[in-house]
Amino acid sequence: MIVQEIWDQFLHIAKEEAGSRVVETWFKAVSLVKWDPAKRIAYLQAPNKFVKDWITRNYLELIQLHLGRLLHTTGVTVSFAAESVHEKKVVSESTVVPATTVPSRSVPIRSSLVHANGHINRSYSFETFVVGPNNSLAYAAAQAVTERPGRVYNPLFLYGGSGLGKTHLMHAMGNEIKGRHKKASVLYQTADRFVNEFISAIRFDKIHKFQAKYKNVDVLLIDDIQFISNKDQTQEAFFHIFNTLYEGHKQIVFSSDTFPQNIEGIADRLKSRLAWGLVADLRVPTLETKIAILKKKAHIGNEPLSDEVAHFIANRVMANIRELEGALIRVMAFASLTQQKVTLELAEKVLADNRKKNNGYLDSNTVLKGLLKCYPYTFDQLKSKQRNKEISFVRQVAMFLIKELAGKSLRDIGEFLGGRNHATVMYAIDKIEQLMETDPEVRKRIKYIEREIHKLTSQ
Repeated sequence: MIVQEIWDQFLHIAKEEAGSRVVETWFKAVSLVKWDPAKRIAYLQAPNKFVKDWITRNYLELIQLHLGRLLHTTGVTVSFAAESVHEKKVVSESTVVPATTVPSRSVPIRSSLVHANGHINRSYSFETFVVGPNNSLAYAAAQAVTERPGRVYNPLFLYGGSGLGKTHLMHAMGNEIKGRHKKASVLYQTADRFVNEFISAIRFDKIHKFQAKYKNVDVLLIDDIQFISNKDQTQEAFFHIFNTLYEGHKQIVFSSDTFPQNIEGIADRLKSRLAWGLVADLRVPTLETKIAILKKKAHIGNEPLSDEVAHFIANRVMANIRELEGALIRVMAFASLTQQKVTLELAEKVLADNRKKNNGYLDSNTVLKGLLKCYPYTFDQLKSKQRNKEISFVRQVAMFLIKELAGKSLRDIGEFLGGRNHATVMYAIDKIEQLMETDPEVRKRIKYIEREIHKLTSQ
């Protein structure tokens, strides 16, 4: 069935972008039941209202973006079919062009919704952001920026580890400014997407159009600015864009995983500009803040969450807010799909440490710890910019194993290993997969490492 093939290919793409855990928890419970090419409506069916509402709230733009590419159209609208609908109508094979005919280097077609909204995710707001001592300065600065964009804290630089709320604040600023100033041009862009767009502009001789796009915005939000490291031409182009916007009193906001002066591979003159305004950090939340975050997330999803369960989950997840929310999602989804109440016993069962009870995945730190038992390197060395042949190979093996055993997305893997972009991670995984098929010694070595990693989980 053509629609099933389309959905299967979407699941593959979603796994690369959002991670295996998201696909296993959410998208595999959903099916594409009908595609209306005339109205450009994709009809999806979810097993219950909880899954439908959560996907609509968190992943709607992801679905629109990639179904648009796979169906060779723009402006895709997603409609969830009623739960009572069982008839799955399929368009004729002549109507849908199979995704396998899409050239491997083609650029995904973005839905009109994403383009028109400046890539701003409307589900992020200041109201849904939980403030604590770990992020109060960043939150206050972000709110001040929305009141006087371009006039106070310009640029604003937010830094902190992965999953601590930087992206949430950036989207919240974008939404708030759009709400206050209807005609304002607000653009959110990840740094790696900025780099790819710049390369495409050079390749197709559209550099003037590229520069005009960025120099004419009122608010520019650049996420993960560290990804322009060691890209001299991109930095030069961005330097001039920054100067134009700053001199025009246009608001600029950056985020990074580290303090501006500590970002390696960025020219000193650009580093100094990154820190011209206010630099605010976001740290790991306290236990009390984590509990507040869980309670608010559950409230948004119209799901009751007892203090006892919230305390358990908050103590269980130490890393960041993204993993904290992921733990809550797994508990809520399991309760909904099995029609049980969210109790402490259920939460303990779903979040059990062993691999079988945790959707089949390990923690990234556990994977890396097992890997480094087999090689004379440290985590800091793998995160560094060292590129000698041996350490580069070990780094590629780490990326492959974290993808296989921890189920992380390409972006999460790149951030975990020193801020590499998704293209670098994809290349590494493809290379190791090829070596596993063609080189018996490599295959034997990696299987040995996997055994060492699994030994750690049984200790």
